[in-house]
Amino acid sequence: MKKEEIKELSTADLRERLAEMEKDYRQLTINHAISPVDNPAKITADRKMIARVKTELRQRELNNK
Repeated sequence: MKKEEIKELSTADLRERLAEMEKDYRQLTINHAISPVDNPAKITADRKMIARVKTELRQRELNNK
């Protein structure tokens, strides 16, 4: 998902996707702790994507005030 795609989504959709991404991220880190993941760079990419979504949600929150 790119920045433009994130901005096009509604706030409710972003919150829903954020919860889903955080759940997947936690599961990925647990799996990686037990046995190495095929692509460890995915952990970093997922963390950055979560940060992008959180940033967009925060910007919308500040703009609405």
